[in-house]
Amino acid sequence: MRSATIKRKTKETDIEVAVNLDGSGVAEISTGIGFLDHMLDLLARHSRIDMKVKAIGDLHIDDHHTAEDVGIALGQAVKQALGDMAGITRYASIHLPMDETLTRVVIDVSGRPMLVFRSAFPTSKIGTFDTELVREWFNAFAMNAGITLHVETLYGDNSHHIAESCFKGLARALRVAVGIDPRAAGEVPSTKGRLGG
Repeated sequence: MRSATIKRKTKETDIEVAVNLDGSGVAEISTGIGFLDHMLDLLARHSRIDMKVKAIGDLHIDDHHTAEDVGIALGQAVKQALGDMAGITRYASIHLPMDETLTRVVIDVSGRPMLVFRSAFPTSKIGTFDTELVREWFNAFAMNAGITLHVETLYGDNSHHIAESCFKGLARALRVAVGIDPRAAGEVPSTKGRLGG
């Protein structure tokens, strides 16, 4: 079973994350940030990755530390669960519509972290959630999962729809990229014979 548990505690946050890459999309999410809980719930559901996320953070300051640290811990858990990445599909891309919004997400589970994020939000907040934290979460996740991730919203007018299309796009791309390719027969999908550098 490709699974992992990460515990991360700092002066700002106390986080525990568990993932099962071969799950059915079951989510138990509690970060104290309603909008982030919603995004992580749909990330689990559409990626078919089982996720448990429990976070206690310094929300009396703002949502920044909690959102970023959840991205870090979740990325670390995915990376650990992938192991040597033998047999994975590795690449995936999707165009994800959300009403008037269309976002493209392209992923390479390469072991080499990189984020290109080109999604602009017409408002600074979604409810009480700062929209700038969407990029912060994606950056933390990509850097710690060791993936190359390109996210670009081609068009959209509603900040909630833009954010949701980014997370759902990531989910659907992850679902394919971390999936086992039956034709790969356990091979690492790289001419180098290894991934990660």
